[in-house]
Amino acid sequence: MKNDEYYMHLAIEEAKKAEEIGEVPIGAVIVYNDQIIARAHNLRERDQRSIAHAELLAIDEACKKLGTWRLEQATLYVTLEPCAMCAGAIVLSRIKRVVFGASDPKGGCAGTLMNLLQEKRFNHQAEVVSGVLAEQCGRMLSDFFRRLRQRKKEEKNSFYSD
Repeated sequence: MKNDEYYMHLAIEEAKKAEEIGEVPIGAVIVYNDQIIARAHNLRERDQRSIAHAELLAIDEACKKLGTWRLEQATLYVTLEPCAMCAGAIVLSRIKRVVFGASDPKGGCAGTLMNLLQEKRFNHQAEVVSGVLAEQCGRMLSDFFRRLRQRKKEEKNSFYSD
């Protein structure tokens, strides 16, 4: 069995694909019986769909591949802690285990702001492993947003200098 870092590296590769097309660099991989059954990255900007998060796209692909909405023995690897929407989809799809890289202090719902994945009032709870390759995942995101802010600043300055 390959370890969590191996699969997180694959999620990071997905995140890089998102970054290459101007998306927030978040990637996800779903593993079932030691086989990768889904890979995805953010496509929200490209598709102009608020729900085109890496986790949701990967869950959709995994369900189609297995022919069921129940992903009870699956593990989801994602570079950023899931938001409320993605955490809800994880619970509803019965994913057994979630492994994430960087924590999300503004929207993390797997332990940072709240923990929807282990909420006892729901009929399913997922095991959560946090901080796998957190520094690498976090750096990718902070570098992306730093470049984005710089680009916007340059565009604003160029607008006013014309």
